[in-house]
Amino acid sequence: MASRYPAAWLDELRSRSDIVQVVSGYVGLKKSGRKYWGLCPFHGEKTASFSVDAEHQLYYCFGCKAGGNVINFIMEIERCSFHDAVELLAERAHIPMPEMEDDPEYELRRSRRLRLLDANRRAAQFYHEMLFKPEGAAALAYLRRRGLSDGVIRKFGLGAAPDQWSALTDKLTSDGFTAEELVTAGLAVAGKNKNAAGETRYFDMFRNRAIFPIIDMYKNVIAFGGRSLGKQEPKYLNTSDTPVFNKRKGVYAANLLRQQRHLDHVILVEGYMDVVSLNQFGVEGVCATLGTALTAEQARLLRRFAPAVYLGYDGDSAGQHAILRGLEIMEQEGIPVRVLDFPDGLDPDEFIRRDGLEGFRNLPAISPAVYRLRRLKEQHDLSTRDGKIGYSRAAAEIIRPLDPVERETCLRDLVVETGFSREILLEQMELHAGKENPVREPGVPKKPVSVQRPGESAAPPDTSAQETLLSLLATGQIPKDMISEKDFDDDELKSIYAGLISGKSPAALVDTAPDDETHSRYVRILLSPIADSTDQLISMANQCLARIRKSALQKRYDTLMSQIGALPPDDSSVPALLKEAQDVQAKLRLL
Repeated sequence: MASRYPAAWLDELRSRSDIVQVVSGYVGLKKSGRKYWGLCPFHGEKTASFSVDAEHQLYYCFGCKAGGNVINFIMEIERCSFHDAVELLAERAHIPMPEMEDDPEYELRRSRRLRLLDANRRAAQFYHEMLFKPEGAAALAYLRRRGLSDGVIRKFGLGAAPDQWSALTDKLTSDGFTAEELVTAGLAVAGKNKNAAGETRYFDMFRNRAIFPIIDMYKNVIAFGGRSLGKQEPKYLNTSDTPVFNKRKGVYAANLLRQQRHLDHVILVEGYMDVVSLNQFGVEGVCATLGTALTAEQARLLRRFAPAVYLGYDGDSAGQHAILRGLEIMEQEGIPVRVLDFPDGLDPDEFIRRDGLEGFRNLPAISPAVYRLRRLKEQHDLSTRDGKIGYSRAAAEIIRPLDPVERETCLRDLVVETGFSREILLEQMELHAGKENPVREPGVPKKPVSVQRPGESAAPPDTSAQETLLSLLATGQIPKDMISEKDFDDDELKSIYAGLISGKSPAALVDTAPDDETHSRYVRILLSPIADSTDQLISMANQCLARIRKSALQKRYDTLMSQIGALPPDDSSVPALLKEAQDVQAKLRLL
């Protein structure tokens, strides 16, 4: 995370802002072993999976994967910027704010970013003013036909791009912006032909469109969406990625979500107009993706605003596909999700205009399993024997992993739909479950098992040996000369290793992660392992090293045998390759 705060000052701020004390102000924590546990404040749960590591000054939720240091926690819980979180913690710890370090490269990036944001702000103002002028009559008429009031138009800053080649470009260049800046911001495009003076001509990106400004959670205008008012294609045009906008990471109306505290859930819809319309009727917590299918980055952003997400997509085939993909992403991210069940193929805008706010509030929100079963049922002809068999087999795959209560409900429905007995359907699920994971009747207790918290196994599998080794190194109790950079395969693990060897604390190291996904991985790796003594930590490290080195030798042996197999038997290089393969095999026997 880029910052102009002195590194030593940030280290002091983190050290004087004990994460257990800070988090305890928001979450009830209980100590268990070497960590503190509580219900995650970032997603709904009944069993505590949110941990706070006092030794390494990190927090991590094994359910939703949220994690980081004390600054990251304040950013998440207060929904604020890095700078605001730092100021809040400094005030709590009574630490004076430092003098900013000179960083020419950072200052240049910051200056360019502010210029682009200023250009976007002025463009939004231009479009909004144009909406109420003769040049914006077509856009205003379109918004009126969609039933939007002046109040909601102003709330969202809606506007009009006139049907002119360069109205915005001319305005902003006269205000001092360069054409190149406008192209970088996604507001203008360079023409292929030059003017009479041999200069490149520039044209507005948005022409003859109703404009929807995209505003981030910090109230910056970062991009625009435009709806065609004529026959021009595409019907919907969105700003491409720019230095201030990444369509995979933001959502439309993020600025409003931040203002709406204590939401039970966020409603994710497909289009800008759905968001605006639902807001006009009084529905809070509504947002939309930005011209792309839902991404994991957007799912993680939504988790900052509410513990659950309701998908409110259209009922057409594209919407159904988007729902299935959205369910998959939300489940992968550990976010509780449901699907709004719009009747008669209506979209959110159409439904709320027909049934009003009360009707929307009473709209069923169905579980992922029920939605998947509905889609599955549509693919089979249940009037035929083969259709019923195919449906029951596929449904068994969906029903089997459900919790006992929902599984029982779905089983009853399946009995009615297919006419098959409950016993036959349970047997079908048993076949899918396999012998090691049988389906139990609701109410029948399962055999007791030994439960360990995710990521804290004392005997990690081979695939996580390198990550576990770094977790052990982060304790400071493992001799550094036991481990070398060559013990790690990928660049992220090598970066963590280099940071630990250089003396960075785990809490400082997580801020060096380049993106959200890597940040989550850093936190998970750097959590304190469970061990009772230094000897146990060293023993665990030796086990990890043995797995890592055995895996490396096995890969080398496989590579050598592949090379030998691809060569003619009389090739001059075969004897040397065979000799190396034999040496590697001998080393493997010793491990």
